[in-house]
Amino acid sequence: MVESKNVLPVASRQTNLPMTKVIAVLLILLMLIQIIKPLDMPGLRRRKDFWKLALLAFAIWTLALLLREFT
Repeated sequence: MVESKNVLPVASRQTNLPMTKVIAVLLILLMLIQIIKPLDMPGLRRRKDFWKLALLAFAIWTLALLLREFT
């Protein structure tokens, strides 16, 4: 007979996600502010420039996840 091990599934594993959640919320807020009233920074002078913030958000979020994985 095979003994069963007490193994937790990967989905129920405890992970530290507060920094990635904070980054995501802040960048989404920045995108909303950009749509409502442009930030008037170089490269972000028009409302339709919010996609640049989305790219920045994706890059920062990816970096945070990679750093978490390798530390």
